[in-house]
Amino acid sequence: MFARLPLYMRLVRLDKPIGSLLLLWPTLNALWIASEGRPSPLLLVIFIVGTILMRSAGCAINDYADRDFDRYVKRTAKRPITSGKIRAWEAVALAAALVLVSFLLILPLNTLTKELSVLALFVAGSYPFTKRFFAIPQAYLGIAFGFGIPVAFAAVQNHVPMLAWIMLIANIFWSIAYDTEYAMVDRDDDIKIGIRTSALTFGRHDVLAVMLCYAATLAMYGGIGVALGFGWLYWLGWLAAAGCAVYHYGLIRNRDRMACFAAFRHNNWLGGVLFAGIGLHYAIGG
Repeated sequence: MFARLPLYMRLVRLDKPIGSLLLLWPTLNALWIASEGRPSPLLLVIFIVGTILMRSAGCAINDYADRDFDRYVKRTAKRPITSGKIRAWEAVALAAALVLVSFLLILPLNTLTKELSVLALFVAGSYPFTKRFFAIPQAYLGIAFGFGIPVAFAAVQNHVPMLAWIMLIANIFWSIAYDTEYAMVDRDDDIKIGIRTSALTFGRHDVLAVMLCYAATLAMYGGIGVALGFGWLYWLGWLAAAGCAVYHYGLIRNRDRMACFAAFRHNNWLGGVLFAGIGLHYAIGG
């Protein structure tokens, strides 16, 4: 069991925290806005740990669902299930255990939060299978990665205002942007195996689509900043996020595989500076 621990860690991507961070930033945005900058320590622990656990469970289910495809993709051919180092049932069992621990975490929270968490679990668990038939599965990923937003509002306020759904829509556009960059890395392999991705759907307009999605995300967060009366510290974070998006254009415009992957990874900074703007506004004002 202990000898296989490194394989299980690779399966749930604990060696690659970028995915957890891409889930965490919008969730923290929601927690801070819902609580007006004063989330309780208990909620912080629950949502940070829960985000990591649910992302890990999602990775295990994703690899289980894609086990017959990953062997044909250069980037994924050596994943634990595809390479035969971990059995498929082990991935399912590990995912179930992680989900169970996540459920135990939310037991102290209100009923609405628990109900939304069940819906979030369904969305996260079904996402890997959407790549078979959705033209833009990255949009569904955006719902899965952003469902922590309404859950956070429910945990703090015991209801989900329209603002939470607007933030979720913004997250969908952001997810399409960064996961299209990710899909651009595997475009040639995905064509061969028949997986649907936004990079294939957008075709030669992929770079334009990515930048339009960034623009939509930033426009929505700009509207949120105006509606909530955020000050200059928030707008400094917003401008830094916009600068990240422009930097990503420079990376992806020639469609170089490694540059596209670098752009995807750099989205951690885009999410981070946007959250920093929100956090600093509530902490310092201005």
